[in-house]
Amino acid sequence: MPRPVIGVSTYQEPARWGVWEMPSVLLPEAYPRLVRAAGGLAVMLPPDDTADAARETVAALDGVVIAGGADVEPVRYGAAPDPRTGPPARGRDSWELALIEAAVEQNVPLLGICRGMQLLNVAFGGTLHQHLDGHSGGLGVFGGHPVLPVPGTAYAAVVPEETVVPAYHHQAVDRLGAGLIASAHAPDGTVEALEMADHEGLVLAVQWHPEMGEDIRVMTALVHAARARRALPGGGPGSGRAVRLPA
Repeated sequence: MPRPVIGVSTYQEPARWGVWEMPSVLLPEAYPRLVRAAGGLAVMLPPDDTADAARETVAALDGVVIAGGADVEPVRYGAAPDPRTGPPARGRDSWELALIEAAVEQNVPLLGICRGMQLLNVAFGGTLHQHLDGHSGGLGVFGGHPVLPVPGTAYAAVVPEETVVPAYHHQAVDRLGAGLIASAHAPDGTVEALEMADHEGLVLAVQWHPEMGEDIRVMTALVHAARARRALPGGGPGSGRAVRLPA
């Protein structure tokens, strides 16, 4: 069977190469490297501007990864911005929220990483803590801290033991979104993994950056779910049954 096609959301940033400096679509190389290590075929998902485009994009994929990056704009969850919250990335927020909705509707396996976990929570009506300390190694430096799985969850089935994870974030899940459960915590109580318990496909998100470590099990779980979906009668891209997000 061909490798599952895993789409990874991207950054829109200015970039410079040679004599050129232009708006660009970027993705740290660690993401496709992790997808490949887990047995998938990685493709980049440049931002588009409509929900229809997100549905068409997801319909062509076996799995979706929402990558880490900028802070989610607080207006998305009804809050005023904290002075320590970064500048908004409104286009990226809209596009990745549309990708999340399309993946859930079509039962395409979904993995959120850092910002991706926060967006998943916001997509289902949850809120965020806008600032906390102790979850990075300083400006531009990944830190490490333990993560403890919640027994009986999908995450615990993949990673049953306590692990030390590479982390770089200052925002985190506050109130859980509808239908989401916490499946791992840091020792200080911060929610470190989320999942949907009552859903046909895998919907999992982690607050840390697995692409910056050696443990590929979370991405392997996504690739295995994508492969299993493709193997079902009538499975593969375009075969999902619609499941609506809560209003």
